[in-house]
Amino acid sequence: MQKKTSYREAGVDIDRVNHFLERIKPILKKTHRKEVMGAIGGFGGLFHLDVEKIKNPILVSSTDGVGTKLKIAQMMNKHDTVGIDLVAMSVNDVIVQGAEPLFFLDYIAMGKFCTEISVQIIEGIVRGCQEAGCALLGGETAEMPGFYEHGEYDLVGFCVGVVGAEKLIEGSETRVGDRIIGIASSGIHSNGFSLARKVLFEEGKLGVDDRIDGLDQPLGLELLRPTKIYVKPLLNLIKNFTIKGIVHITGGGFIDNIPRVMPGLCRAVIAKDSWDIPCIFKIIQERGNIDDMEMLRVFNMGIGMMVVVPEKEASEVVERLKNLGERAYAIAVIEKRESDQPKVSFS
Repeated sequence: MQKKTSYREAGVDIDRVNHFLERIKPILKKTHRKEVMGAIGGFGGLFHLDVEKIKNPILVSSTDGVGTKLKIAQMMNKHDTVGIDLVAMSVNDVIVQGAEPLFFLDYIAMGKFCTEISVQIIEGIVRGCQEAGCALLGGETAEMPGFYEHGEYDLVGFCVGVVGAEKLIEGSETRVGDRIIGIASSGIHSNGFSLARKVLFEEGKLGVDDRIDGLDQPLGLELLRPTKIYVKPLLNLIKNFTIKGIVHITGGGFIDNIPRVMPGLCRAVIAKDSWDIPCIFKIIQERGNIDDMEMLRVFNMGIGMMVVVPEKEASEVVERLKNLGERAYAIAVIEKRESDQPKVSFS
């Protein structure tokens, strides 16, 4: 008689995944908002949009991952912070257009499903959603033997936010004379890790437990510092000041992200010594012999978010951010751009 083959023997354990889903349901409730409908585990998450609260609502969506920062988490067997990164990358992209993040969904794919790792990831996602004020509405867990090696996983997140049409922020109102206020990052965030890993681990032969002068913790922990979530301080600014543009410094660094809020005849002139650059960036640059412009195109260099404001409000915005617990700096001025000039330059 021919031997019967099961899904479990092929590497996928449905019962283990179902047990995990039951285990995390109480955790997910910590992110509950009044607009959430139904229970976790349906075919789709339900969210009742309050159209009376926001006139002429525009939905803003974003999806992103954590990239090769996950390699560091897997090297250290520490998975409780990458979920925060996952949320941050999407909610920070939503808030730059003035939209309040409403709900978030996650996708976790593993070679062999591990309940404990998955719970750590979800706990991080929940903390990120709580910090952003959005509901974790649902997600997907995929066990994919033969596609990912044992111990490997990937994460993807998806966020939806809402903003009234008259309050949409997209940079078109930026004018000559406006100022750019930079808000400090918490570290590398979630971009540039392919270069960082090459310099530090492949070429530098360092390990995640190594201590380096200038860092207050082992290298691996420094690299795993969670991406900062800027939703609440930015919502405060949007409510109280004239915010013409907001820039999330992600892949592309300063060079590729700032032009997104620059009208054609404007350029940003950045004062290079106007903010504090964290030591981890200096370590990567020195050990990799990387030039300044490459660093500014790959990494956030200590500035995770920027806001464009009128000159007359700049100092008050900096003061408000400091009162909210943020490190903020007046880092740039908007000047007229000639046709042959770049949209971003440094002084």
